[in-house]
Amino acid sequence: MAISQHPLMPPSNRPISRVAIRRVEDYSGDLCGIVEETLREFHLCVAGKSVLLKPNLVLGDPQGVMNTHPAVIRAARDTFLRLGASRVWIGEGPAHERDTEAILDEIRLRDWLGPLEGSFVDLNLDDVRKVALRTRASKLRSLFLPAAVLDADLVVSMPKMKTHHLAGVTLSLKNLFGIVPGSCYGWPKNVLHWAGIENSILDLATTIRPDFAIVDGVVAMEGNGPIQGSPKHSGVLIFGDDPVAVDATATRVMGLVPERVSYLRKAGYVLGHVQLAKIEQIGESISAVRSSFMVLEQFRELIEQQDNQ
Repeated sequence: MAISQHPLMPPSNRPISRVAIRRVEDYSGDLCGIVEETLREFHLCVAGKSVLLKPNLVLGDPQGVMNTHPAVIRAARDTFLRLGASRVWIGEGPAHERDTEAILDEIRLRDWLGPLEGSFVDLNLDDVRKVALRTRASKLRSLFLPAAVLDADLVVSMPKMKTHHLAGVTLSLKNLFGIVPGSCYGWPKNVLHWAGIENSILDLATTIRPDFAIVDGVVAMEGNGPIQGSPKHSGVLIFGDDPVAVDATATRVMGLVPERVSYLRKAGYVLGHVQLAKIEQIGESISAVRSSFMVLEQFRELIEQQDNQ
């Protein structure tokens, strides 16, 4: 099921997408209540299904700004189980650290979620199957991908909201780089960079399209992301079943123009909606939570005020 069943079609033939923005000032609140209320609003059917949560876990992160916060991961896991999921896995394949266990220890994931045996899968080391890519934006034609991703009924991308020194922004689509196994492609998975990073994002997203996305923007990252940036308190979680629309909305919340992010613009042609008019906003409005993210000089054209609106 994780191999995308969604037809690739132009925006004019797709229904309007819905994206929810929820205001969350810090990680100590009732995140489970917020996640459950939102999932029910989307009528996401999870009963009896296996769910793979794909957070963004990069390195040990003393500032809590680099990785998806464990409180958000716990809230998503507990909510999917409460809504009747048969099993919830947490899966990640870090690109910059071979020792995934060290990351789990450094961010104290077990302190938040309890024992992870049988519920966490290292996607760098999982069994793999060869999958043909659905599009040919990059030089790649196929990839070996983890069985845990391919066998899940629902894949939920759970990125940290961050700027990115190569792609502009990293959100639910870019988060898919973590499913590409290091055991096959090494660290830091340069096969995706050699093939063209922006086009590799598109090929991965069309082949393994997340069924749902939950963006952790409570404490985000600006500047020289995705590792060396600075904390940015945005106070939001962003949800939706169209990952392109979710990423476009998150980009607007960051004070940036998604149509100017190359891979998002391309994804808007075949996979989801980027245009504001094609996205129904629920919860908070973008204007109510928008803040100006700092970007590197080469991405200054992404900043919204440069658009004469």
